[in-house]
Amino acid sequence: MRLLQFCRLPILGIGLLVLMAIGFTIQLLGTHFQKRPPQTFTVLHPLSSPSIRTCRPKSHIVFLKTHKTAGSTILNMLHRYGDRNSLTFALPQKYQFNYPNLFHGRRVKGYNELNKPTYDILCHHMRFNLPEVRKLMPADSFYFTILRDPATLAESSFSYYRLVSSAFKKAPNFKAFIAHPSHYYKPGERSNHYAHNLLWFDLGFNPDTPFREALAKAGARVVEGAFHLVLLSEYFDESMVLLKEELCWDLDDVVTFKLNTREASTPLEKREIDRLRAWNTLDWYLYIYFNHTFWEKVDRFGREKMDIEVRMLKKRRQQLAEICLEGLNPIRADQITEEGIKPFQFGQDKILGWTVKKDLEPKTRAHCVQMVTPELQYKDILDARQFPQGVRSGSEPGPAGTSVKHLKS
Repeated sequence: MRLLQFCRLPILGIGLLVLMAIGFTIQLLGTHFQKRPPQTFTVLHPLSSPSIRTCRPKSHIVFLKTHKTAGSTILNMLHRYGDRNSLTFALPQKYQFNYPNLFHGRRVKGYNELNKPTYDILCHHMRFNLPEVRKLMPADSFYFTILRDPATLAESSFSYYRLVSSAFKKAPNFKAFIAHPSHYYKPGERSNHYAHNLLWFDLGFNPDTPFREALAKAGARVVEGAFHLVLLSEYFDESMVLLKEELCWDLDDVVTFKLNTREASTPLEKREIDRLRAWNTLDWYLYIYFNHTFWEKVDRFGREKMDIEVRMLKKRRQQLAEICLEGLNPIRADQITEEGIKPFQFGQDKILGWTVKKDLEPKTRAHCVQMVTPELQYKDILDARQFPQGVRSGSEPGPAGTSVKHLKS
């Protein structure tokens, strides 16, 4: 009997071990198959702690939003930063500062010469007029703008403003315009600034001034003296890294999704590029000049450091896209049901936008929606915040001289 009891002890021990192993395995499997919590929008901490930061974030900013240069994407970035930090925008009374006329302070909503408000950010469409801007903005404001190769800019401008510009309307197609632009272009005709040296025009100069290198160089130096930083749309990520450094902002502040883009167009041939650059000689001179200064700034920043920062920017953009967006590619506006993030449609091509996931936590979804809100809707949000008692108007003439209110309906 004692021998039998003695033999049972090892058997019970083995059984207990087996039960423990089974329980541990079930626990592991349960953990593995447990439903993952929803992803949330977590703002990255600064790369350096505030205690050892050697700069202070800038909040007085002037951005000249040039046409067809990725300016809408940058505008969203500024809207978000100002919105999140309760900054005051110098807003147009409608949607633009009486463009294509030169900027004037009286076009700012709520501006009063006797009781001048203090503004933090000026960034909506205007034709640059430095004396008037300086009267409005703080003396320590950071000025920046963005340029684009005038050949690809011209192609985009033709597509978008085809029904607006007299020169573009006369041309049967873009190839015909490229072949003989002076045949269709007449100075002073309606909206023809979109068809000739558009960057030069947006910067406040006369686009029909005959090209002379001395004049072009003088113009470039005026721009260089007015703006602390001139970005290039072809190097958008590098531009955002330089801007982040200059503004002393955090990575998430400059992460963006492309806005106001259109479906892919047919690439230009080399001879077409050459002709368009020759037609827009003043713009081409500006682009060459500031391409040089841009890469000088990159060299001072450090090429290796720039490569690292660009990789971080792209990685973070990808992370936020996976958290926020239904798809990783923009879609046509007719596929977007949420009116607040549906892009405004104008011109020949369809403007693309984004859809935000519905099943996100409210705070996360609010961040995501901000990142894809087009400029017109975001301007209205800011307007309502700054002028809660005011009557918001959407009847300022759009690019075609047709009211934005009418075009949006």
